[in-house]
Amino acid sequence: MDITILGIESSCDDTSAAIIKNGYLLSNIIANQNVHKAYGGVVPELASRAHQQNIIPVVDQAIKSADISKDEINAVAFTRGPGLLGSLLVGTSFAKSFSLAMDIPLIEINHLQAHILVHFIKELEKEKDIPEFPFLCLLVSGGHTQIVLVKNYLQMEVIGQTIDDAAGEAFDKCAKVIGLPYPGGPVVDKNAQNGNPEAFTFSKPRIKDLDYSFSGLKTSFLYFIRDSIRVNPNFVQENMNDLCASIQFTIIDILMDKLKLAVKQTGINRIAVAGGVSANSGLRNALLDNAAKYSWKTFIPEFKFTTDNAAMIAITGYYKYLNKDFASQDIAPLARFPY
Repeated sequence: MDITILGIESSCDDTSAAIIKNGYLLSNIIANQNVHKAYGGVVPELASRAHQQNIIPVVDQAIKSADISKDEINAVAFTRGPGLLGSLLVGTSFAKSFSLAMDIPLIEINHLQAHILVHFIKELEKEKDIPEFPFLCLLVSGGHTQIVLVKNYLQMEVIGQTIDDAAGEAFDKCAKVIGLPYPGGPVVDKNAQNGNPEAFTFSKPRIKDLDYSFSGLKTSFLYFIRDSIRVNPNFVQENMNDLCASIQFTIIDILMDKLKLAVKQTGINRIAVAGGVSANSGLRNALLDNAAKYSWKTFIPEFKFTTDNAAMIAITGYYKYLNKDFASQDIAPLARFPY
């Protein structure tokens, strides 16, 4: 029997809907919100209002693009958390209503687990290397930085995580300090490709075990820029590419140091990366370099699966459907969502 899942993603500022049939992606529609750029970050109230405007047309387009009827959908999967509560509420409410109207199961999804499971999305007429269990996944985004031991599709253990700020936030905040627009991470990456990563040295935190910390790095970068501008008011403009290359090199070096330690401790050399920061060219190159050096087998997602999208929600919903892991209608979204 065919299994067709509708996925709904609304955790932050992207409204997305996707259709997956028997593990194969048929459609993945994303509506972005450009309104936040003027504020230098996501404004929760504006995000939730935009989701309300976008959710119905996005779902409608996903069903039409998949060339199916809504009657063929076996279950609806939605992001329960973590994320912005107002944004999550829109997706949750729509999914519950759709489930009731169509008399089909409702499936709650952990947004972070879904990021990891993008590696199992299959596409028609496309070959894909899929990781074997168990494997390690470096999950890096604007809100989260974790090393996850993935035991199977639905069983995962966080073995290391940031104790304060996420790597993606460090990219964005450092970008803001030197006057780059939001979101700053992609701009830093672009400028870094023309800079010298060893031009400036920034201190790295000393955190025990496999945990991360990025708050100190952001503070030291801020003070470095402040002191440098006092000496030369044009310092940032004259050294923009080198600054971007150096801060990017430092953040990635912090990420890779802990990942290498995780490989050593677990003995697992199958390494995946996921989340928005996995689109960073420096991080991708570092993974490939370490793979060649330490004989890792690496799994890097396509760019279209790095940011928030409903395809990852639908594929997670597919595996939960096979496990008959359904939610009740009294379920509520969670801003924080443990594994």
